[in-house]
Parts: sequence; C-alpha cells; structure tokens
Amino acid sequence: MFSKSKIFSALKKKFSGSAEKTGPHANSFSARQQEEKAYEAIERGTLMVPLDKIVGSVGRYHDFDHQFKDHNPSREKDPRLEGILQAMRKGKNLPAIALYQIKEDFFILDGHHRYQAAKELGHTQIRSKIVELLPSKNSLENNLYLEKTRFRDNAGLVDPLDLTEPGQFIHLEWQISEHRKFLESETGQPVSFQQAAQDWYSTIYRPLFTLIKNSGLINSFPSRTVDDLYLYISMHQWEKGKKRKYGIGIDKLIPTDMEVFRKKMADQKEQEYPEMKREITVFMLLNIEGRHEDNIFQKLLALPEVREIHSVHGAFDILIKITLMRDLLSSDAELISEFTQSTIRQWKGVLSTQTLIPGTSRIKEEDRCLL
Repeated sequence: MFSKSKIFSALKKKFSGSAEKTGPHANSFSARQQEEKAYEAIERGTLMVPLDKIVGSVGRYHDFDHQFKDHNPSREKDPRLEGILQAMRKGKNLPAIALYQIKEDFFILDGHHRYQAAKELGHTQIRSKIVELLPSKNSLENNLYLEKTRFRDNAGLVDPLDLTEPGQFIHLEWQISEHRKFLESETGQPVSFQQAAQDWYSTIYRPLFTLIKNSGLINSFPSRTVDDLYLYISMHQWEKGKKRKYGIGIDKLIPTDMEVFRKKMADQKEQEYPEMKREITVFMLLNIEGRHEDNIFQKLLALPEVREIHSVHGAFDILIKITLMRDLLSSDAELISEFTQSTIRQWKGVLSTQTLIPGTSRIKEEDRCLL
C-alpha cells in the first residue's frame, strides 16, 4: 500500500542511509539523492510515467544491470509475476506503482513486478504514485530546474515549460498577471492566478508555441527550445514593445497587444494557423566572363530559388529573379546575403553582382493590375 506514512517512513530510512548500499548495478537511488541533495519531498499524485524514465530502484538495485534490466531474465518467473502478467493481459486495473522522482528520473519504491510485467508486455508507460524529491545542491542546472518546477506548480500546469536560461519565468508570470486583469475586467468576477494561467496556457501560450514549432524557426537556434523562442517573441511583442528595424512583418501575424492576439487565434483552428514565414522577391544583375556563361546559366537553372534568368545587353550580362522564404524575425538583407554568398558569388566566372530589392510593386495580369 502506498500510504503517506509509508512514504515518509521510507524517506527517513533513506536519509539515515540504512536502507540501501550503492553498487555498480542499476542507478543508485541513494547516490543520486546524495549527489543532488534531494531531501525535500512533495507528493505529485498519480500520473502516467514513461517506462524509459524509470532508471532505478530504491531497494532492489542489485537485481538489475546499469540499464535497469533484470540480471537473469532467463530464470523461471515467480508465480507473482506470472499472475500480474495474466491480469494485465486481461486488462484488469492494478494499483499504481510507487516512484520517487529526482529531476527527470524515477526510482521504484514499490511495484517492481508490475514494472517488469509492463516492460515484458511492451507497454510504454505505467500508472504511478509519485513523490518528488527536490534537489538543493547549488548549481545552475538545479536552480533552473527549481524555477521550472515552481512556475509549473504556481500556475497549476501539468508539464513544465522548457526555458534554458534562469531568471526568465518572471516574464511569463507577468503575462499571466496581465491576462488575469483582463479576465477580471471582462467577467466582473475575481479570477485566481491559476485560473488565469490555465486560460493563458490554452489561448495564448499554446497558439504561439504551435506557430513557432510549425515554422521550423527552431532549426536556426540549435541550442534553444521552442519555449525559449516563445519567450523572446512574446516578451518583445507584448512586454517591451521595442521598435525593430527589421522583422516588422511579425506585427501582422502577432499583434503587439496580447489580448488582440488571443482573440485572433480563437477564431482559427490549429490547422488554419498562418505560417511564420514571408516570401521575398529579389532581382540580381551579374557581370560574368563570357567563356563561363553557359556553365553559369546551368547552375542558375539548378537553383530552386532562381525563378527567371535573362541574358541582357549593357553594363551587366545576366538578370535573374530570385524568390526566398524567410522567417518573420530575420532581415531581408541577412537572408539575401547568406544565399548569394553561399551560391552565386562562389562560382568561377562571376566577376561582380548587384542586388535590387523591390519597394512597391505592381504586376499586370491579363487586364488587371495587381497591387
């Protein structure tokens, strides 16, 4: 039975060091607890936990290898394990196993047979009662983890947001507090911080998170997360209100008023969310050596970004039309420079280039003039 008295009785034993000895087997709970100085216990309730997040055992570490697999899987299964396997195959509802959590890892306190049976049957997660032990060792990683945990708990969210820099959750708390004021003014009723946080999460955070994720923008920031980009964009749009010399197209997609953005996204289904990208058209004049003209023509034709190629008379030899896609945070000049420096300006026979960026354009189509 997974009772509060059993939990804290077991914790007391762990703290005194009387229940477990470390060894070169499965991940040692005691060693990890001592390393992280994880002694403050918080009950997290019953949740579904991925089996691959369970990395060790509190009391039976010697029965498993370093990958938390049975040392002797070929031995005859005991009757208790066989009974649990049969019950699981029949879909019977078994009690949740008991886990200690230290940061992202889980250790089994009670329910080893149920865990083994779930693994054997190919399950990917298991219902678990969780007691989290918060790390107190002073490190950047632990401080950031505690910030994530406190924000999640204070906001009443299920999962933590994955920011990679400490001291940034204050900006998300500001968003929730501002949204709370808005909700109270709209309803004329008091709204708790957690109520405002739940609404913020579903109507503001998730839509913008989805826009950023679908845009592929994260590929340009390999050391960052989508939540980092959410923070950067939302903070500059809604909190700081800084004027930008480039990337101003983002204002059309993400209004500078947070509640206007919320209303805009509420009118759209997720599959209808616009992309955080914009097409830009560039014209380029090339001066080339005559003996390389045919080869350069073929190379230009092979570039998907090059839409038109014209041989011209005058100071330049070739005119091309280029179409590029950029995210709404980048500048046109930055993208154009990256494209030309990595392609055309590397080619033998290209003497010089001149780039022309259209301002106002009008395109005639049949009898109509498109603005």
